[in-house]
Amino acid sequence: MKILVLLGDNSPEREVSLRSGRAVADALRAGGHEVTQYDPANGYNGLKQFVGKVDCVFPILHGVGGEDGTIQEDLEKLKFKYLGSDSKVSQLCFNKTEFKKILDKSSILTPKWEVVTKDTVKQSRFLAQPYVLKPIEGGSTIDMQIVRKPKNNHYDEQIFDKYEQMLMEELIEGDEITVSILGDAALPVIEIIPPEGQEFDYKNKYNGKSQELCPPKNISVDKQVEAQRLTERIHDKAGARHLSRTDIIITPASEVYVLEINTIPGMSSQSLYPKAAQQAGLDMVGLVQKFVEMTVST
Repeated sequence: MKILVLLGDNSPEREVSLRSGRAVADALRAGGHEVTQYDPANGYNGLKQFVGKVDCVFPILHGVGGEDGTIQEDLEKLKFKYLGSDSKVSQLCFNKTEFKKILDKSSILTPKWEVVTKDTVKQSRFLAQPYVLKPIEGGSTIDMQIVRKPKNNHYDEQIFDKYEQMLMEELIEGDEITVSILGDAALPVIEIIPPEGQEFDYKNKYNGKSQELCPPKNISVDKQVEAQRLTERIHDKAGARHLSRTDIIITPASEVYVLEINTIPGMSSQSLYPKAAQQAGLDMVGLVQKFVEMTVST
């Protein structure tokens, strides 16, 4: 197959996308495919040169422009077959508040939340309790702030110089897991344990200091299965296609809280999705071959 891999672009998650895209491209080549890499930072109009010359496109892009439906809409206009959710679903899932609405409508547990601005945040009901402040659109935990002791400190007010609106939600304490979907079936659960006394933030995602356990150490088999079935339901409810990864907190009372969904999970050697696939018996070459088969049959 002739496959175009999109990687890089101009979002704050560019470096993660470059690592993911290169890993995918290398695995595709190892599987015998003819691969072309293209960085949309050079201009989306450049996609036109590949029309009729490739069998499908893998948009291994993260963040604004690549994961929010923008590039997907361009691919649809040019009639490419491509990996991942369509433009409307990508846009919906990338917007954390719209995804929250799906969860609320489906009676799926998720932390209580509200949208705040620089002015309204000062009246938020969450300021009196541990809370999380995060961009409505964005990933890799970039610019996320977790405040565990609001009496002693609060959010960095300068964050509102960068974002006009943010999502504010109650902090749910518990064990963090992530569940990936391949096709419409859940892969093995991964438990995430950040360094002691620290958060699973951007730094601790990629410095190798967090434990990513598959199989999990602190999650019962029954609870893992429950999380997998729930994630399959969420993937279906959202209308996601081919792949996704959902982040979840399991409380000490065994309640399962859904945080967010990612429709283009990271694919680098440090990423969670390939680790889950590996546990299921799929190395990177086998995983991307599954992606090819799903994409061309769409």
